[in-house]
Formats: sequence, structure tokens, C-alpha cells
Amino acid sequence: MRAILIALLAATGLAAALSGCGSGPQSQTPAAVEDRKPGADGGRPVDTLKVKPVDVTGGPAGTALGALKDPANILSRRSIFYDFDKFDVKEEYRGLVEAHARYLRENPAARMLIQGNTDERGSREYNVSLGQRRSDGVKKMLLLLGARENQVETVSLGEEKPQDPGHGEAAWAKNRRSDLLYSGEY
Repeated sequence: MRAILIALLAATGLAAALSGCGSGPQSQTPAAVEDRKPGADGGRPVDTLKVKPVDVTGGPAGTALGALKDPANILSRRSIFYDFDKFDVKEEYRGLVEAHARYLRENPAARMLIQGNTDERGSREYNVSLGQRRSDGVKKMLLLLGARENQVETVSLGEEKPQDPGHGEAAWAKNRRSDLLYSGEY
């Protein structure tokens, strides 16, 4: 009796499964596709006219790479510093990011690595996550200002690469940063 009951339940389940398959093709409404092109969301396009010109041919060697090494050029500045537990780029570093974005736009072969760093406070996992948010934030700004996706990589070093090994606020302020490195520097 038990075997008959099991066979009956199995046959009923199989019939129910097959009846759902035989209904033929069903029409579905296609899903909407989000357009992620710049300006597609109706938002304000980035105004690149406000970016001050950068002399990328200046410097000791008279090459674009010379501008990266010339201490008088903004491109030689490579660190962006943050407040405690923050990852938004401060207004005071906007010009620096704009200059590096312009350099990347004008030098398509240039490649950059952004290293996100934190101070020693917080767990290792938290610091790695915060460092990644810092480097990703700078990358997003560079891309919005015209750098290409394939030119910029990000990585988080967390607390592993302090600029100052001290254990006070002055040292911690130096360690909360993103470093901008070009090919050959990392």
C-alpha cells in the first residue's frame, strides 16, 4: 500500500511539472536598460573648461614625464589626505585631481595606480575597506574628468604602508591618504 501511495504522489508531481512546460512560449516585457553614458541621466555634464591648463611638456627633460618630476608642477604632488574615518576628497585637492585627470587625458599611454591608505586605528578588515573606498573615490573623480578606465587601477594597503610610523594625531593625519603612482613608480 505504501509503495502505491509513493508511486501515486510521484506521478502527480511529474504531471504537475509537465503541465507547466506545455503552455508554449510566453510573451515578456523586456527589462529596461540603464544608460550609463556621461550626461545620459540628465545630470550636469562635467565642465572641463574650469580646469587650469597644465604644462605636460615642461620639466627638466622637456617631456611629459618631466612634468611629473618637476617640483614646481602640480603633477609632482601625489598624495591626497583625508579626515579621520572619511573617504571623500576634500575641496583643497580638487585642483590636484583635475591636473592628474588632464595629464591622463592628454597622455593615453599613461597608467596610474591609486593606493588607499589608513592610519593604524580600526581593525585590519575595516582599514582595508576604508583604503579601498578612498582609492575608488579618487578614481571616480579622474574618470568623470576624462581619464580612461584602463588607465587607472586602485588598491587598498590599509594600515600597512604608513608614511609616519608614529602613534599620535600628527602621524595618523599623514597616514590617512591616497597615493597617486604612475607606471614605473610601483
